[in-house]
Amino acid sequence: MGNDIFGKEMLRQLQEIGVDTRSLIPQTENYNTVTFAKRYLADQEQPRIDFGFFNKRSLETDQAILAALRDALESCDAVIFNQQVPGSIPNESFIDRANELFKTYHDQIVLFDSRHYGDRFKHVYRKTNDIEAARLNGLEAALGDVIPLEQVKQFAAQLYRDSGKPVFLTRGNRGILVADGEGLHEIPGIQILKKIDTVGAGDTVISALCVALAAGVKPVEAAEFANYAAAVTVQKLFQTGTASGEEILEVCENADFIHQPELAEDIRQARYLAGTEIELCHPAETLALGRIKHAIFDHDGTISSLRQGWEQIMEPVMVKAILGSRYQTADETLYHRVVSRVREYINQSTGIQTILQMEALADMVREFGLVPAAEIRDAFGYKKIYNDALMEMVNHRLRKLQNHQLDLSDYILKGAVEFLQVLQERGVRLYLASGTDYADVAHEAKVLGYAGLFDGGIYGAMEHQRHCTKKMVMEKIIQENHLSGPELAVFGDGPVEIRQACRRDGIAVGIASDEIRRHGLNQEKRTRLIKAGAQLIIPDFSQGRLLADFLFHPQPLPETHSQAAR
Repeated sequence: MGNDIFGKEMLRQLQEIGVDTRSLIPQTENYNTVTFAKRYLADQEQPRIDFGFFNKRSLETDQAILAALRDALESCDAVIFNQQVPGSIPNESFIDRANELFKTYHDQIVLFDSRHYGDRFKHVYRKTNDIEAARLNGLEAALGDVIPLEQVKQFAAQLYRDSGKPVFLTRGNRGILVADGEGLHEIPGIQILKKIDTVGAGDTVISALCVALAAGVKPVEAAEFANYAAAVTVQKLFQTGTASGEEILEVCENADFIHQPELAEDIRQARYLAGTEIELCHPAETLALGRIKHAIFDHDGTISSLRQGWEQIMEPVMVKAILGSRYQTADETLYHRVVSRVREYINQSTGIQTILQMEALADMVREFGLVPAAEIRDAFGYKKIYNDALMEMVNHRLRKLQNHQLDLSDYILKGAVEFLQVLQERGVRLYLASGTDYADVAHEAKVLGYAGLFDGGIYGAMEHQRHCTKKMVMEKIIQENHLSGPELAVFGDGPVEIRQACRRDGIAVGIASDEIRRHGLNQEKRTRLIKAGAQLIIPDFSQGRLLADFLFHPQPLPETHSQAAR
């Protein structure tokens, strides 16, 4: 550190929380404490203001740091060696001496992360990212490049072979890849619906890895722990977030993992049962099929399209709530910032209960700070506004049905009723579970003519209740019928029900439906459903008998990549 106000303040704060600062080395000449200010205009990050990027560290300072490093290697369970600032290792002799220490203490845990000297250090546990790993393997890669997973795996494996020490390769929201003596391990990323701030996420990962490894935890479990810890800190906005044990446990218990992001975001990788539109997100032989006794169906977007367009109802409700009295007068920049935030949230939250979406709306109203605190409604107040607007649209459509201006097929997904009947013929008990209020779900299913097919019952949200209906239904069905996972199949067009099925080892079938046409594939839904963990993807139920045959009598059927071959 430098002999300046930043260094003195850092020293004061470290000592205040009981940190041993005896090895914090002051240099009085040619050195400013490395400090940066991260500026924001509204919520948009601006270029940083940096201090200490033109330092000249002396040989005397190097010697003092190396002596302190030796002491740490001798006395600590683990050491972090973290280098991020350009020019922060100006003397070649420092690298040579540090490598000698790491070789001498070869069995010590040294967790290493270096932005500019990654190829110069040996005998360390390496924490890196996919771009840096590519460069360490001799390939040119720029920030923002998307590197295929298989290539990333090769990079990680080669770095492990070079060092014989574990490698932790971070991949942003795609998780962490670990290479160690037991092979390669993929730790999936975690879906977070709230607004996030990734500043400091890498520091969270390396510190969580270090504390876990120091406690004797295996590398793959240390990476899982670090993944949870980072999911805590990225939710803390405009600060260097910390993660307590309680916060990490809370994320651990409720984590929504991001599955197969490469497949989800690139339809060219899709594989289908030959001659069908049934996409296999996992090889057929890995699926525990043929045992289904109970099936849960989501309603809106899975069977019914009566509520198609709910997003276009929810968006203006949310925008008006956030802008409040400034709805008509807000300048274009503010208006579009609010609209963008709302659309992002609606896209991520498809399938969860309305009351939870309204809780998020109340949070966003507070986040933007445009509405006086006394005027902010609770979630139930916002839900009433939204439901009133939505039901106006739904009731209009129901009247057209009742007046025979439209018929039932105009609001039912292609082949859905026939598929329900096929499952009934095979002895499967059917359940309808929706995040929509129970009274509305039951009424709409009755009007559309298939309520009687759900012999297991119809379930929906109860007024003034925030619990996840689909989660509760699944737990009830499994417990009352003593089911093992593959005896339960879940069909839905939203991530919530698919994730719940995965958590219970059920069969998760994603319905990537085009609700306007009521048949054909919606690629955005496909992406969301695969990330949620769907094992199969179908666009509709037009090939329902083929799907049923596969679910109940799985055979080693041929697969194809091309849509033409289908």
